[in-house]
Amino acid sequence: MIPHTFNDWVNCITKDCKVNLTKEFALQRLAVYQDKTHIETKNFISLYGEQHLNNIIQWYSQIQ
Repeated sequence: MIPHTFNDWVNCITKDCKVNLTKEFALQRLAVYQDKTHIETKNFISLYGEQHLNNIIQWYSQIQ
């Protein structure tokens, strides 16, 4: 399931994936996802699309 809201995404990351959404973690992920030349970002876009990438960037930004 691809989360479509911030709350759904937080629940998915923290409960399903067991990831602690710290400021440091969010900053690390933002560094990757804001770099469109990064291989992980290219793969993310090919799997989930630009709109979901933009959502993820916005949601990680809210964690800080």
